[in-house]
Amino acid sequence: MTRHTIREWEHLTYGSGEREIPEAQADRIAAVARASVFSGRGHEGVLEHGRKGLRARGIVGVIATPDCQLEILPKIEGRGETNVSDATLRARLIHMLGVTYDLPIEAGSMTQLGWQRETVLELLIRLFCGKLTDAVRQGMPRHYLEHEDDLSALRGRLNVTRQFSSLAVSPQKLACRFDTLSPNIALNQVMRAAVSKLSRLSGAPDNQRSLRELSFVYADVNDIPTSALGWDRIVLDRTNRRWQELLSLARLFLSDRHQQTSAGTIDGHALLFEMNVLFEKYVEQIMSRALAGTGFRVSSQGGHLDCLYDGEIGRFRTRPDLIVRQGDEVAMIIDTKWKRITPRVDDPKQGVSQSDVYQLMAYNRLYDCSNVVLLYPHHGDLPHDAIQRRYSIATKDADDTLTVATLDLAGTQHDHRHALQKLVMDCLGVEDRTGAETRSQDVLASAT
Repeated sequence: MTRHTIREWEHLTYGSGEREIPEAQADRIAAVARASVFSGRGHEGVLEHGRKGLRARGIVGVIATPDCQLEILPKIEGRGETNVSDATLRARLIHMLGVTYDLPIEAGSMTQLGWQRETVLELLIRLFCGKLTDAVRQGMPRHYLEHEDDLSALRGRLNVTRQFSSLAVSPQKLACRFDTLSPNIALNQVMRAAVSKLSRLSGAPDNQRSLRELSFVYADVNDIPTSALGWDRIVLDRTNRRWQELLSLARLFLSDRHQQTSAGTIDGHALLFEMNVLFEKYVEQIMSRALAGTGFRVSSQGGHLDCLYDGEIGRFRTRPDLIVRQGDEVAMIIDTKWKRITPRVDDPKQGVSQSDVYQLMAYNRLYDCSNVVLLYPHHGDLPHDAIQRRYSIATKDADDTLTVATLDLAGTQHDHRHALQKLVMDCLGVEDRTGAETRSQDVLASAT
Protein backbone atom coordinates (compact mmCIF):
# COMPACT_ATOMS: atom_id res chain seq x y z
CA MET A 1 0.00 0.00 0.00
CA THR A 2 1.31 3.44 -0.91
CA ARG A 3 0.98 6.37 1.48
CA HIS A 4 0.89 10.09 0.84
CA THR A 5 0.78 12.96 3.33
CA ILE A 6 -0.19 16.52 2.45
CA ARG A 7 -1.40 19.52 4.42
CA GLU A 8 -4.48 21.68 4.26
CA TRP A 9 -4.89 23.47 0.93
CA GLU A 10 -1.82 21.77 -0.58
CA HIS A 11 -1.72 20.06 -3.99
CA LEU A 12 -0.72 16.49 -4.77
CA THR A 13 0.02 16.25 -8.47
CA TYR A 14 -0.45 13.21 -10.70
CA GLY A 15 2.62 11.18 -11.56
CA SER A 16 4.89 8.38 -10.41
CA GLY A 17 7.43 10.45 -8.46
CA GLU A 18 8.02 10.41 -4.72
CA ARG A 19 5.73 13.40 -4.06
CA GLU A 20 3.18 12.44 -6.71
CA ILE A 21 0.22 10.09 -6.91
CA PRO A 22 -0.73 7.90 -9.88
CA GLU A 23 -3.89 9.21 -11.48
CA ALA A 24 -5.75 5.92 -11.07
CA GLN A 25 -5.09 5.94 -7.31
CA ALA A 26 -6.10 9.61 -7.12
CA ASP A 27 -9.40 8.80 -8.83
CA ARG A 28 -10.17 6.12 -6.24
CA ILE A 29 -9.21 8.38 -3.32
CA ALA A 30 -11.39 11.17 -4.75
CA ALA A 31 -14.31 8.75 -5.09
CA VAL A 32 -14.09 7.86 -1.38
CA ALA A 33 -13.82 11.57 -0.49
CA ARG A 34 -16.97 12.33 -2.50
CA ALA A 35 -18.88 9.77 -0.43
CA SER A 36 -17.91 11.53 2.81
CA VAL A 37 -20.43 13.43 4.91
CA PHE A 38 -18.15 16.46 4.48
CA SER A 39 -18.17 16.40 0.68
CA GLY A 40 -20.93 19.00 0.34
CA ARG A 41 -23.18 19.68 -2.60
CA GLY A 42 -20.33 20.06 -5.08
CA HIS A 43 -18.63 16.91 -3.73
CA GLU A 44 -15.36 18.87 -3.29
CA GLY A 45 -15.66 19.71 0.40
CA VAL A 46 -12.83 17.30 1.21
CA LEU A 47 -10.72 17.20 -1.98
CA GLU A 48 -10.68 19.17 -5.20
CA HIS A 49 -10.28 16.61 -7.98
CA GLY A 50 -8.64 18.63 -10.76
CA ARG A 51 -7.03 17.98 -14.11
CA LYS A 52 -3.50 18.09 -12.71
CA GLY A 53 -3.94 16.64 -9.24
CA LEU A 54 -5.75 16.63 -5.92
CA ARG A 55 -6.01 19.61 -3.61
CA ALA A 56 -6.88 19.35 0.07
CA ARG A 57 -9.33 21.73 1.70
CA GLY A 58 -10.17 22.44 5.34
CA ILE A 59 -10.87 18.80 6.22
CA VAL A 60 -8.10 16.74 7.83
CA GLY A 61 -7.63 13.05 8.57
CA VAL A 62 -7.12 9.93 6.48
CA ILE A 63 -8.76 8.72 3.26
CA ALA A 64 -7.90 5.17 2.21
CA THR A 65 -8.59 2.64 -0.53
CA PRO A 66 -7.26 -0.94 -0.61
CA ASP A 67 -4.04 0.16 -2.33
CA CYS A 68 -3.49 3.76 -1.16
CA GLN A 69 -3.77 6.04 1.87
CA LEU A 70 -3.92 9.82 1.79
CA GLU A 71 -3.31 11.65 5.07
CA ILE A 72 -4.25 15.33 5.34
CA LEU A 73 -2.68 17.25 8.22
CA PRO A 74 -3.63 20.69 9.58
CA LYS A 75 -1.17 23.58 9.51
CA ILE A 76 -0.77 23.98 13.27
CA GLU A 77 2.25 26.25 13.53
CA GLY A 78 3.63 28.10 16.52
CA ARG A 79 5.27 31.47 16.87
CA GLY A 80 8.20 31.81 14.54
CA GLU A 81 7.94 28.22 13.33
CA THR A 82 8.72 27.33 9.73
CA ASN A 83 9.08 23.93 8.05
CA VAL A 84 7.22 22.09 10.82
CA SER A 85 7.56 18.31 10.35
CA ASP A 86 4.61 16.04 9.57
CA ALA A 87 5.28 14.17 12.81
CA THR A 88 4.89 17.37 14.84
CA LEU A 89 1.65 18.33 13.08
CA ARG A 90 0.35 14.80 13.57
CA ALA A 91 1.08 14.95 17.29
CA ARG A 92 -0.62 18.33 17.63
CA LEU A 93 -3.70 17.14 15.76
CA ILE A 94 -4.04 14.09 17.98
CA HIS A 95 -3.59 16.28 21.06
CA MET A 96 -6.50 18.47 19.89
CA LEU A 97 -8.60 15.36 19.22
CA GLY A 98 -7.73 14.02 22.66
CA VAL A 99 -8.91 17.19 24.41
CA THR A 100 -11.99 17.68 22.23
CA TYR A 101 -13.29 14.09 22.29
CA ASP A 102 -12.07 13.21 25.79
CA LEU A 103 -9.72 10.54 24.47
CA PRO A 104 -7.16 8.79 26.68
CA ILE A 105 -4.02 10.40 25.29
CA GLU A 106 -1.36 11.10 27.91
CA ALA A 107 2.13 12.50 27.45
CA GLY A 108 3.67 9.08 28.08
CA SER A 109 1.64 7.27 25.45
CA MET A 110 2.21 10.06 22.93
CA THR A 111 5.99 9.63 23.03
CA GLN A 112 5.74 5.89 22.33
CA LEU A 113 3.40 5.87 19.35
CA GLY A 114 5.87 6.49 16.54
CA TRP A 115 4.55 9.70 14.99
CA GLN A 116 6.88 9.52 12.00
CA ARG A 117 5.89 6.08 10.75
CA GLU A 118 2.10 5.95 11.07
CA THR A 119 -0.91 7.93 9.94
CA VAL A 120 -3.37 9.53 12.36
CA LEU A 121 -5.72 6.56 11.87
CA GLU A 122 -3.08 3.93 12.65
CA LEU A 123 -1.90 5.89 15.70
CA LEU A 124 -5.41 6.06 17.12
CA ILE A 125 -5.93 2.34 16.40
CA ARG A 126 -2.67 1.52 18.17
CA LEU A 127 -3.69 3.61 21.15
CA PHE A 128 -7.09 1.85 21.27
CA CYS A 129 -5.53 -1.61 21.06
CA GLY A 130 -3.07 -0.89 23.85
CA LYS A 131 -5.74 0.52 26.15
CA LEU A 132 -8.19 -2.29 25.42
CA THR A 133 -5.56 -4.99 25.95
CA ASP A 134 -4.66 -3.53 29.35
CA ALA A 135 -8.34 -3.30 30.30
CA VAL A 136 -9.25 -6.90 29.44
CA ARG A 137 -6.20 -8.16 31.33
CA GLN A 138 -7.77 -6.64 34.44
CA GLY A 139 -11.01 -8.44 33.67
CA MET A 140 -13.76 -8.11 31.11
CA PRO A 141 -16.93 -6.61 32.63
CA ARG A 142 -19.79 -9.07 33.13
CA HIS A 143 -23.36 -8.72 34.34
CA TYR A 144 -26.01 -11.20 35.43
CA LEU A 145 -28.42 -11.78 32.55
CA GLU A 146 -31.67 -13.72 32.70
CA HIS A 147 -31.82 -16.89 30.61
CA GLU A 148 -34.54 -19.40 29.83
CA ASP A 149 -33.82 -23.03 28.96
CA ASP A 150 -35.38 -26.48 29.17
CA LEU A 151 -33.17 -28.58 31.46
CA SER A 152 -33.28 -32.04 32.99
CA ALA A 153 -32.84 -30.60 36.50
CA LEU A 154 -34.28 -27.44 38.01
CA ARG A 155 -32.03 -24.40 37.83
CA GLY A 156 -33.20 -21.10 39.21
CA ARG A 157 -36.99 -20.68 38.98
CA LEU A 158 -39.60 -22.80 37.23
CA ASN A 159 -41.44 -21.17 34.33
CA VAL A 160 -44.83 -22.55 35.29
CA THR A 161 -46.68 -21.31 32.21
CA ARG A 162 -44.27 -22.91 29.77
CA GLN A 163 -43.93 -26.07 31.88
CA PHE A 164 -47.65 -26.86 31.74
CA SER A 165 -48.20 -25.75 28.16
CA SER A 166 -45.27 -26.33 25.78
CA LEU A 167 -43.64 -29.01 27.96
CA ALA A 168 -46.84 -30.73 29.12
CA VAL A 169 -46.00 -33.74 26.93
CA SER A 170 -42.30 -33.71 27.96
CA PRO A 171 -42.27 -34.14 31.75
CA GLN A 172 -38.56 -35.11 31.64
CA LYS A 173 -37.76 -31.43 30.88
CA LEU A 174 -38.12 -28.49 33.25
CA ALA A 175 -38.68 -24.97 31.96
CA CYS A 176 -36.11 -23.00 33.92
CA ARG A 177 -35.45 -19.29 34.39
CA PHE A 178 -32.05 -18.45 35.83
CA ASP A 179 -29.41 -15.72 35.91
CA THR A 180 -25.90 -16.27 34.58
CA LEU A 181 -22.84 -14.05 34.75
CA SER A 182 -22.32 -13.17 31.09
CA PRO A 183 -19.88 -11.00 29.10
CA ASN A 184 -22.54 -10.49 26.43
CA ILE A 185 -23.47 -6.96 27.55
CA ALA A 186 -23.79 -3.68 25.66
CA LEU A 187 -20.33 -2.36 26.65
CA ASN A 188 -18.58 -5.49 25.37
CA GLN A 189 -20.70 -5.50 22.22
CA VAL A 190 -19.47 -1.96 21.46
CA MET A 191 -15.86 -3.04 21.99
CA ARG A 192 -16.32 -6.08 19.73
CA ALA A 193 -17.89 -3.89 17.04
CA ALA A 194 -14.93 -1.51 17.23
CA VAL A 195 -12.41 -4.38 17.04
CA SER A 196 -14.25 -5.91 14.07
CA LYS A 197 -14.37 -2.64 12.19
CA LEU A 198 -10.75 -1.72 12.84
CA SER A 199 -9.64 -5.21 11.78
CA ARG A 200 -10.93 -4.41 8.30
CA LEU A 201 -9.34 -0.96 8.20
CA SER A 202 -5.89 -1.22 9.73
CA GLY A 203 -2.92 -1.77 7.46
CA ALA A 204 -0.15 -1.75 10.09
CA PRO A 205 1.13 -5.27 10.93
CA ASP A 206 1.42 -4.52 14.67
CA ASN A 207 -2.14 -3.25 14.80
CA GLN A 208 -3.44 -6.20 12.80
CA ARG A 209 -1.78 -8.63 15.21
CA SER A 210 -3.23 -6.84 18.27
CA LEU A 211 -6.70 -6.76 16.72
CA ARG A 212 -6.57 -10.50 15.93
CA GLU A 213 -5.73 -11.23 19.58
CA LEU A 214 -8.58 -9.02 20.76
CA SER A 215 -10.95 -10.76 18.35
CA PHE A 216 -10.31 -14.05 20.17
CA VAL A 217 -11.00 -12.34 23.52
CA TYR A 218 -14.41 -11.13 22.28
CA ALA A 219 -15.36 -14.33 20.43
CA ASP A 220 -18.16 -15.14 22.93
CA VAL A 221 -19.72 -11.67 22.62
CA ASN A 222 -22.49 -11.19 20.07
CA ASP A 223 -21.47 -9.36 16.90
CA ILE A 224 -24.04 -6.54 16.73
CA PRO A 225 -24.34 -4.20 13.70
CA THR A 226 -23.13 -0.68 14.46
CA SER A 227 -26.58 0.80 13.92
CA ALA A 228 -28.11 -1.56 16.52
CA LEU A 229 -25.57 -1.09 19.32
CA GLY A 230 -27.17 -0.31 22.67
CA TRP A 231 -25.25 2.82 23.67
CA ASP A 232 -28.08 3.85 25.99
CA ARG A 233 -27.81 0.54 27.89
CA ILE A 234 -24.19 1.14 28.90
CA VAL A 235 -23.94 2.07 32.56
CA LEU A 236 -20.58 3.12 33.96
CA ASP A 237 -20.08 2.90 37.71
CA ARG A 238 -17.15 2.53 40.10
CA THR A 239 -16.63 -1.08 39.01
CA ASN A 240 -16.07 -0.29 35.32
CA ARG A 241 -15.05 3.40 35.34
CA ARG A 242 -11.76 2.56 33.57
CA TRP A 243 -13.79 1.81 30.41
CA GLN A 244 -14.90 5.43 30.00
CA GLU A 245 -11.83 6.37 27.94
CA LEU A 246 -12.15 3.29 25.73
CA LEU A 247 -15.82 4.06 25.20
CA SER A 248 -14.86 7.53 23.92
CA LEU A 249 -12.42 6.02 21.43
CA ALA A 250 -14.91 3.38 20.30
CA ARG A 251 -17.56 6.05 19.78
CA LEU A 252 -15.13 7.99 17.60
CA PHE A 253 -14.37 4.95 15.43
CA LEU A 254 -17.99 3.82 15.16
CA SER A 255 -19.56 7.23 14.54
CA ASP A 256 -20.19 8.64 11.08
CA ARG A 257 -16.91 10.56 11.27
CA HIS A 258 -15.21 7.24 10.66
CA GLN A 259 -17.20 5.84 7.80
CA GLN A 260 -16.96 2.81 5.60
CA THR A 261 -17.80 4.00 2.11
CA SER A 262 -18.50 2.40 -1.21
CA ALA A 263 -18.52 4.47 -4.38
CA GLY A 264 -19.49 2.18 -7.22
CA THR A 265 -16.77 -0.47 -7.34
CA ILE A 266 -14.44 1.57 -5.08
CA ASP A 267 -14.22 0.43 -1.46
CA GLY A 268 -12.56 2.62 1.11
CA HIS A 269 -12.84 4.41 4.40
CA ALA A 270 -12.22 7.85 5.81
CA LEU A 271 -11.48 9.27 9.26
CA LEU A 272 -12.08 12.97 8.76
CA PHE A 273 -12.44 16.08 10.90
CA GLU A 274 -13.52 19.58 9.94
CA MET A 275 -10.88 21.94 11.32
CA ASN A 276 -13.35 24.79 11.81
CA VAL A 277 -15.38 22.60 14.16
CA LEU A 278 -12.35 20.99 15.82
CA PHE A 279 -10.81 24.39 16.59
CA GLU A 280 -14.08 25.66 18.07
CA LYS A 281 -14.58 22.59 20.25
CA TYR A 282 -10.97 22.62 21.40
CA VAL A 283 -11.20 26.28 22.44
CA GLU A 284 -14.47 25.55 24.24
CA GLN A 285 -12.93 22.71 26.26
CA ILE A 286 -9.82 24.67 27.23
CA MET A 287 -11.73 27.87 27.98
CA SER A 288 -14.16 25.98 30.24
CA ARG A 289 -11.18 24.92 32.35
CA ALA A 290 -9.58 28.35 32.14
CA LEU A 291 -12.68 30.10 33.52
CA ALA A 292 -13.28 27.69 36.38
CA GLY A 293 -13.50 29.70 39.60
CA THR A 294 -13.72 33.10 37.87
CA GLY A 295 -17.48 33.59 38.01
CA PHE A 296 -17.68 33.24 34.23
CA ARG A 297 -18.80 30.21 32.25
CA VAL A 298 -18.70 29.35 28.56
CA SER A 299 -21.24 27.56 26.39
CA SER A 300 -21.18 26.67 22.69
CA GLN A 301 -23.68 27.12 19.84
CA GLY A 302 -26.17 28.87 22.12
CA GLY A 303 -28.20 32.05 21.82
CA HIS A 304 -30.44 31.18 18.85
CA LEU A 305 -31.77 34.72 18.51
CA ASP A 306 -33.28 35.69 15.17
CA CYS A 307 -31.99 38.58 13.04
CA LEU A 308 -35.31 39.37 11.39
CA TYR A 309 -39.01 38.81 12.05
CA ASP A 310 -41.75 38.15 9.55
CA GLY A 311 -44.71 39.01 11.73
CA GLU A 312 -44.39 36.59 14.63
CA ILE A 313 -41.97 34.29 12.78
CA GLY A 314 -38.25 34.73 13.29
CA ARG A 315 -35.84 34.43 10.36
CA PHE A 316 -32.06 34.03 10.04
CA ARG A 317 -31.39 32.44 13.43
CA THR A 318 -27.93 33.09 14.90
CA ARG A 319 -25.67 30.60 16.64
CA PRO A 320 -22.54 32.21 18.08
CA ASP A 321 -19.68 29.74 18.50
CA LEU A 322 -18.95 30.55 22.16
CA ILE A 323 -20.85 32.68 24.67
CA VAL A 324 -19.17 33.73 27.92
CA ARG A 325 -21.75 34.46 30.62
CA GLN A 326 -21.62 35.95 34.08
CA GLY A 327 -24.77 34.75 35.75
CA ASP A 328 -27.53 35.26 33.20
CA GLU A 329 -25.76 38.14 31.46
CA VAL A 330 -23.94 37.66 28.14
CA ALA A 331 -20.51 39.13 28.90
CA MET A 332 -18.64 38.15 25.75
CA ILE A 333 -19.15 36.39 22.41
CA ILE A 334 -16.30 34.58 20.64
CA ASP A 335 -16.38 33.33 17.07
CA THR A 336 -13.52 30.98 16.21
CA LYS A 337 -12.19 31.09 12.66
CA TRP A 338 -9.83 28.44 11.28
CA LYS A 339 -8.20 30.88 8.88
CA ARG A 340 -4.71 32.31 8.50
CA ILE A 341 -4.73 36.06 9.02
CA THR A 342 -2.09 37.92 7.04
CA PRO A 343 1.04 39.54 8.49
CA ARG A 344 1.22 42.09 5.66
CA VAL A 345 1.82 45.62 6.93
CA ASP A 346 0.07 47.08 3.86
CA ASP A 347 -3.21 45.34 4.79
CA PRO A 348 -4.74 47.11 7.83
CA LYS A 349 -7.52 44.52 7.89
CA GLN A 350 -4.92 41.67 8.12
CA GLY A 351 -7.09 39.49 5.93
CA VAL A 352 -10.03 39.58 8.35
CA SER A 353 -13.18 38.95 6.31
CA GLN A 354 -15.68 41.80 6.11
CA SER A 355 -18.51 39.27 6.41
CA ASP A 356 -17.01 38.00 9.68
CA VAL A 357 -16.95 41.53 11.03
CA TYR A 358 -20.60 42.07 10.02
CA GLN A 359 -21.49 38.81 11.74
CA LEU A 360 -19.90 39.93 15.02
CA MET A 361 -21.56 43.34 14.79
CA ALA A 362 -24.90 41.55 14.49
CA TYR A 363 -24.09 39.58 17.65
CA ASN A 364 -23.17 42.84 19.37
CA ARG A 365 -26.60 44.25 18.59
CA LEU A 366 -28.78 41.14 19.04
CA TYR A 367 -27.26 39.94 22.30
CA ASP A 368 -26.61 43.42 23.73
CA CYS A 369 -23.00 42.29 24.19
CA SER A 370 -20.32 45.01 24.29
CA ASN A 371 -17.38 42.60 23.86
CA VAL A 372 -17.18 40.42 20.75
CA VAL A 373 -14.08 38.54 19.61
CA LEU A 374 -12.79 36.94 16.41
CA LEU A 375 -10.29 34.25 17.42
CA TYR A 376 -7.84 32.85 14.86
CA PRO A 377 -4.98 30.33 15.13
CA HIS A 378 -1.55 31.91 15.35
CA HIS A 379 0.96 30.82 12.70
CA GLY A 380 4.64 31.09 11.94
CA ASP A 381 4.44 34.08 9.60
CA LEU A 382 2.84 36.33 12.23
CA PRO A 383 4.80 38.36 14.81
CA HIS A 384 6.08 36.39 17.78
CA ASP A 385 3.53 37.68 20.29
CA ALA A 386 -0.11 36.69 19.99
CA ILE A 387 -2.28 39.29 18.27
CA GLN A 388 -4.92 41.07 20.34
CA ARG A 389 -6.19 44.18 18.54
CA ARG A 390 -9.30 46.00 19.75
CA TYR A 391 -11.57 48.10 17.55
CA SER A 392 -14.42 50.42 18.52
CA ILE A 393 -17.73 49.40 16.97
CA ALA A 394 -19.69 51.88 14.82
CA THR A 395 -18.17 55.06 16.29
CA LYS A 396 -14.72 56.02 17.51
CA ASP A 397 -14.14 55.71 21.25
CA ALA A 398 -17.28 53.59 21.57
CA ASP A 399 -17.62 51.36 24.62
CA ASP A 400 -18.56 48.42 22.42
CA THR A 401 -15.45 46.71 21.03
CA LEU A 402 -14.52 43.99 18.56
CA THR A 403 -11.26 42.21 19.34
CA VAL A 404 -9.21 40.31 16.77
CA ALA A 405 -7.02 37.77 18.59
CA THR A 406 -4.88 34.71 17.89
CA LEU A 407 -4.13 31.55 19.87
CA ASP A 408 -0.81 29.75 19.54
CA LEU A 409 -1.78 26.07 19.30
CA ALA A 410 1.83 24.88 19.35
CA GLY A 411 2.16 25.41 23.08
CA THR A 412 1.09 23.19 25.94
CA GLN A 413 -2.43 22.83 27.24
CA HIS A 414 -1.37 24.94 30.23
CA ASP A 415 -0.23 27.70 27.85
CA HIS A 416 -3.54 27.61 26.00
CA ARG A 417 -5.54 27.79 29.20
CA HIS A 418 -3.52 30.75 30.44
CA ALA A 419 -3.78 32.55 27.08
CA LEU A 420 -7.56 32.13 26.85
CA GLN A 421 -8.05 33.19 30.46
CA LYS A 422 -5.95 36.30 29.83
CA LEU A 423 -7.90 37.09 26.64
CA VAL A 424 -11.24 36.99 28.47
CA MET A 425 -10.00 39.01 31.44
CA ASP A 426 -8.32 41.63 29.25
CA CYS A 427 -11.37 42.08 27.02
CA LEU A 428 -13.70 42.36 29.99
CA GLY A 429 -11.31 44.62 31.90
CA VAL A 430 -11.32 42.55 35.08
CA GLU A 431 -8.58 41.24 37.31
CA ASP A 432 -7.56 37.57 37.35
CA ARG A 433 -9.79 36.32 40.15
CA THR A 434 -9.07 32.63 39.92
CA GLY A 435 -7.17 32.56 43.21
CA ALA A 436 -4.69 30.13 44.61
CA GLU A 437 -6.72 27.07 43.64
CA THR A 438 -6.48 27.74 39.91
CA ARG A 439 -2.80 28.69 40.16
CA SER A 440 -2.06 25.42 41.90
CA GLN A 441 -3.97 23.58 39.15
CA ASP A 442 -1.83 25.32 36.54
CA VAL A 443 1.37 24.30 38.33
CA LEU A 444 0.15 20.72 38.49
CA ALA A 445 -0.87 20.73 34.82
CA SER A 446 2.50 22.10 33.71
CA ALA A 447 4.30 19.49 35.80
CA THR A 448 2.40 16.68 34.10
